[in-house]
Amino acid sequence: MSATARRFCTVDSIEAGDPLAGTATHAASNLLISWPRPKWSRSLRIARDMEDDLAARINRLADNGRRVNLIDQRGRPAFNHRLYLLPEGRSFDVERSDLSAFLEALESGNDLSGWASAALTGSLVLCCTHGRKDKCCAKFGYAAYQELARTVADRDLPFEVWESSHLGGCRLAASIMVFPAMRKYGRVAPEQVLPLLQHEADGLAYLPCYRGQSLLTPAQQCAEISALEWLSDRNIRAELSVGPEAASHDSKEVTVQVDWASKGDSGALKARCGTMEVMRVDTCADLDDGPTASVCWVVKDIRPL
Repeated sequence: MSATARRFCTVDSIEAGDPLAGTATHAASNLLISWPRPKWSRSLRIARDMEDDLAARINRLADNGRRVNLIDQRGRPAFNHRLYLLPEGRSFDVERSDLSAFLEALESGNDLSGWASAALTGSLVLCCTHGRKDKCCAKFGYAAYQELARTVADRDLPFEVWESSHLGGCRLAASIMVFPAMRKYGRVAPEQVLPLLQHEADGLAYLPCYRGQSLLTPAQQCAEISALEWLSDRNIRAELSVGPEAASHDSKEVTVQVDWASKGDSGALKARCGTMEVMRVDTCADLDDGPTASVCWVVKDIRPL
């Protein structure tokens, strides 16, 4: 076995000082399609046994701005597919023979009421186990997924847990995405699963593994996390409102105002955000070529207004 084969990009990322904060970017519009994981390919949305027409429809949806991920749960029927539309918050159960027609209606903006549908009432927890994409997602992702599924079942927690194809940031495995909150996590170890789920059940981000709120920019994500840490240090639980990036006197920096409100108190924080360069590999496939320079956003300073 070669030295590279024994290495993992997740471990290299930690050793390089590659930050989690600011890495949570994810599309707002999503389609999740259950499909047996053994049939997944390297693509996040196309399985090896998909017919060409179905694959083409999925690719067109993606080209038009709807991110498509494959998901799986052990024991699900292979030819009956659970689909989730987000942010619409709807689920559908569609037979494989009818899947192309469903996607055609979705692509055309036609009425979907002909298919059995339900409103999403709880949270979806997706854990990337996409080993065909990166071996870290098989090694670290699957261990986290097993603990997620076991913990939710044992404690009857209000989550649906799914294995997922590529969620972005293989080097940050285990990667987890929570819908509809749009919070993304990385480097989640099995022993961190319970506190993460407990925080999410309370509507809170679990800061040790938090990458950010996916609909914010990387600088805003960093500002949000820094504000949450500032408040946590003072034992303040608060609702946050993250403002837009504002140009700083230094052209390489931006400032982000984060307003917070708790029971009986409120305030505002100003985060000064800049960039730093990290030498890293993005995936295990890059290990032979070695690290390259990547620019990451960080908070340089945060203080009350």
